Amino acid sequence: MRNQQRWLLLLLRHHSLTQPHISRHHINQSPFQVNRSVSTIASSTVHSRTSHMLPYQPLTVRSFSTSELAVEHKDSDQIAVLTGIFSKPNRSNEEIKLDLESNNVTVTHDLVIRALRSFNTAPDSARKFFNWVKENESERLSSKVYNYMLGILGSNGFVKEFWIMVEIMKSKGYGVSRGTFNRAIERFEKEKLSGDLEKLKKLYGSELADNSSEEVCSRVCKLIRVNVWGDNVEKQLRDSKFEFSSELISMVLEKLECETNKALIYFRWIEESGLFKHNEQTFNAIARVLGREEFSEKFWKLVDEMRAAGFEMEKETYIRVLDNFVKRKMIKDAVDLYEFAMVGINKPSSEDCTFLLKKIVVSKELDLDLLSKVLRVFTESGHSLTGANLNAVLKSLTSVDRFGECNKILKAMEDTGFAPSHNQQRKIAFNLGSGGKDKESNEFMNYIESTVSAPKSKTWTSLIEGYCEAGDLAKASDAFEMMVEKEGSSHAGYALELLVSLHCRKRRAIHAFNLVEKMVNEKELRVWHTTYKFLIGKLLAQRGFEEALDVLHLMKSQDYPPFLDPFIKYLSKTGSADDALEFTAAVTLKKLPSTSVFLNLFEAYFKAGRRSEAQDFLAICPRYIRNHADVLNLFCSKKPQKATATIPVTA
Repeated sequence: MRNQQRWLLLLLRHHSLTQPHISRHHINQSPFQVNRSVSTIASSTVHSRTSHMLPYQPLTVRSFSTSELAVEHKDSDQIAVLTGIFSKPNRSNEEIKLDLESNNVTVTHDLVIRALRSFNTAPDSARKFFNWVKENESERLSSKVYNYMLGILGSNGFVKEFWIMVEIMKSKGYGVSRGTFNRAIERFEKEKLSGDLEKLKKLYGSELADNSSEEVCSRVCKLIRVNVWGDNVEKQLRDSKFEFSSELISMVLEKLECETNKALIYFRWIEESGLFKHNEQTFNAIARVLGREEFSEKFWKLVDEMRAAGFEMEKETYIRVLDNFVKRKMIKDAVDLYEFAMVGINKPSSEDCTFLLKKIVVSKELDLDLLSKVLRVFTESGHSLTGANLNAVLKSLTSVDRFGECNKILKAMEDTGFAPSHNQQRKIAFNLGSGGKDKESNEFMNYIESTVSAPKSKTWTSLIEGYCEAGDLAKASDAFEMMVEKEGSSHAGYALELLVSLHCRKRRAIHAFNLVEKMVNEKELRVWHTTYKFLIGKLLAQRGFEEALDVLHLMKSQDYPPFLDPFIKYLSKTGSADDALEFTAAVTLKKLPSTSVFLNLFEAYFKAGRRSEAQDFLAICPRYIRNHADVLNLFCSKKPQKATATIPVTA
């Protein structure tokens, strides 16, 4: 009974903490309010931290990213980047930093471990990487990391470097792990290094190895796992005479991750017993253990307590917990964690904002409050939204077939001072039109009309193009009329061509002609030459010969040269002599039609095998054509040859 009470007291230790600790309610208000709360409650802390935590000093801000959480940045991609960087010779420290930043690689403890595993057979690259981390990210080094590096040296025959590393580890209180010992022993035996073999066995069997962090951690974890927590466990821990360092406690908490309640009990007891005063490293270790769905309430109380004590959340803690939250679809907790981290010194990078926005918009339901919170936190920390943020969100909306929600996104982003670029406006308009989002399209164009002062004809054109892509002629036509009404006709040429093309695809070429004629006569719209040529071809194919001739008149009124080829092809196959004469009149530039037009028509008739139609046409041609030498020569050359064979008589 007493043991059960002890369990409850330690598990609920943080429930009895009176405020001073920051609640999630505080965090959800504003990062600046959190700063004020922390500044008033923090008391004396470890490492001579000041009790006044007035707004976090920007001079010490370090940036980190969770880009490896995104689909585009798998762990294997980061390992590949590291392999490429550290396999190159003569790389300066600054060059390596630039390469890491450009590839969005954040060096964490876990990444160091994975990288050393991949460098197992590349000791030179492993040494370069280890030394770089030691110089630039020394807080990522642990007993586990040193043992991985030691194993690489031993298994690859770097005996001298191996023993130098052992001495360094001794000075830090690190022992040689069993796995490292086995790898080195295997190589030493293979190389018949009897002296080194004996020395290593002696080292591993010594008191130093017995009391290494790994061995002590293993014994402590075994004690806690196999027993119900109580006086007996506490007595054994006190009597063990172990030196409870930050490293050891963090290792124990990590090993107890699958028994979270016991990890939390151990964390509380170790300080209450007076054996250790928790610091930033151990607070972060327990935070990583608690940062899961089933322990989220305890996690939030713990990190509030940590900040109230003046400690910061490490970037590795942030990344790992955020990963857990996102994988379990705990998006609200992920956003709260982002806000919490943005108030601290180790601020997330701009990529984290984009990452969370994408996760929010692909959730089962779009939570605009969460989206607005991310935007607010991001901009209030001194950042500005860019087109890349919007592009990423739009892409995510498209992936879940919810592009119609883009107006809500734009409104939320507008509240932070962001406005989409002209290209983005066009992209949105096209996608709304092509997606059949009529209501959303109207809302978007109203938004553009009210917020954008520049000409909007290109945005209107993109909307029309989207409707045409979807084959919605009615909406495309309505949008075109609205565009001309609001923006005028000076930039409507491409939009008109789109409409003409859609009409013709629906075998409505004559309707397309009526639209073109109306725009030319009523709106003085200058039609593109390509539109006229396309329309003529479609009219002739859809029995609109008279309308096609009228198009020639429209072209002439806008100083375009006549388009003859489709008429000649049409007339030579199906047109009558009267049609041909009407055509020549339509292409007359001065008083008389050009002789070349007649010659081209006659040749086309002959080529199509329609000699009689050619003669009928010649008969009604003007006299100067009938008597023209080139015409007479053409007809003479096409006279049929007299038959020389005798037709047999049927019996």
